[in-house]
Amino acid sequence: MASPTPASEVPMGMLDILTPASDWVIVLPVALALMGAAGLLMFRRSNGTPLIGALIVVAGIIACEIALLLEIVANGPVSMTMGKWLPPFGISLTADLFGASFALAAAVVTLIVLLYAEIDRAEADGRDAFHSMVLLLLAGVTGAFLTGDLFNLYVWFEVMLIASFGLIVQGNRPMQLDGAVKYGFLNFLATTFFLLALGLLYGLLGTLNMSDIMRVAPAANPAAMAGVAALLMLAFGMKAAAFPVNAWLPASYHTPAAAVSALFAGLLTKVGAYAMLRALVAVLPASRELLEPALALVAIATLLIAPLGAIAETNLRRAIGFVVIGGIGAVVAGLAMPSLNGIAGSGLYIFHAILTMTALYMVAGLIEKRTGATDTRQMGGLYAASAPISILFLVLVLAAAGVPPFLGFWPKLLLLDAGLAQGVTGSTPGWVGTAMVLALMINAVLTLIAGTRLWAHMFWRAGPEGQGGEHAAATLVAFDGRGRLAFGATALLVAGIVVVGLWPGPLMDQISIGAADIADPARYVAATGLAGDAP
Repeated sequence: MASPTPASEVPMGMLDILTPASDWVIVLPVALALMGAAGLLMFRRSNGTPLIGALIVVAGIIACEIALLLEIVANGPVSMTMGKWLPPFGISLTADLFGASFALAAAVVTLIVLLYAEIDRAEADGRDAFHSMVLLLLAGVTGAFLTGDLFNLYVWFEVMLIASFGLIVQGNRPMQLDGAVKYGFLNFLATTFFLLALGLLYGLLGTLNMSDIMRVAPAANPAAMAGVAALLMLAFGMKAAAFPVNAWLPASYHTPAAAVSALFAGLLTKVGAYAMLRALVAVLPASRELLEPALALVAIATLLIAPLGAIAETNLRRAIGFVVIGGIGAVVAGLAMPSLNGIAGSGLYIFHAILTMTALYMVAGLIEKRTGATDTRQMGGLYAASAPISILFLVLVLAAAGVPPFLGFWPKLLLLDAGLAQGVTGSTPGWVGTAMVLALMINAVLTLIAGTRLWAHMFWRAGPEGQGGEHAAATLVAFDGRGRLAFGATALLVAGIVVVGLWPGPLMDQISIGAADIADPARYVAATGLAGDAP
């Protein structure tokens, strides 16, 4: 679709593909985030103004995305192309239920994290442009979820990388700089692979519009397209931190402030997982079939190895980083079993992980604030002093492991159903379904072991490692007003996760519709005005 143009200037045959005024809501979330990021730079020296401004901007983004989601539910995918260059030549923003739902979830957790971040911010921190960089990060994440063009996706990855690099180095501690180098190098490498894949894809097809690729890719050389798909799998796998290209995440996510870690865990790897889902299942399904054995091996290895890393780790946020990686294995499992339930399970897991992994890092920040330590061996005695925090952490561990009836159970149930169905039907390769079911179940057990081990060390034990149970609990830091605000924000997010887990029906219904649009993207293509065109 094209941007609105006076009817007198448009040929009659084009009037039916002009963008309705209501569809402009697709561009407003990105525009508000970018303008807000630029505007807050001018007020960063004014105490309180950046926070209030950022909250207002994100609230506006949430309102726009709710309107966008309602429009998609009512009328199907929405598309808008900038300027008068119609698809496939113009840069399109195209949103279906998956993209709009993930963008809304990202904006909601960003709003909550902005409140939570006040726990670590002093009055003199106004010059660091923290709130501007958060909005810039949200702009990149939202653009990546809503774009309909692969080159535009590359641009939004770059926006995310710039903003996240600025956030990870705030504080200038040696540990942060070390984490930034590891994070930056591997993500620049992933971006290079992505750009290489785009160049090859454009050379093969002459287009980077996702809808147009869906039309013309079947006529291209299958071997060449499989090579492009493998490059995309590698690039997006690095962005998502799938095994074996995941070492950068636990080496970097624990180095910045807890609020920044929470944003990174909830948003960045999920964009990589979503890009892999969109590119391999919807855009290049034939090439995905050739890569199915590789996807299955990556999924199984990620599901099994990541929670073992969490069990072996003593640093709290590094351990949670391995839990984040294990969840990516669940998303890749759905790509290896692309039935409707498999796709729905992957999509629902991304939605769940945006909320749950953000909340896990937020609780970890509260624990570190109260104990003054980052290593679980130096923690203890929190259960009696902070029972609410212990409850929040345990609920999130159960959700991450997929224990019913918490939110993480429902995507794993869909994935298990997809794996069992694939094993029964004997699809090619026949071992994928059975192996995936076993890996998902083992992952749930290992994640539960890792999480409850952390819980026992931090809450059940009376004091730091080496002290007997009869010793007095370690001295804990009391929360001030900012700490209570951070706790309230965390409790609000956890409460939302519990409510959605207990009442998953509406969400699962919409995820199923979104999965159908990924498996059969006819409505997605029609939204761009390309349906029915000959390749």
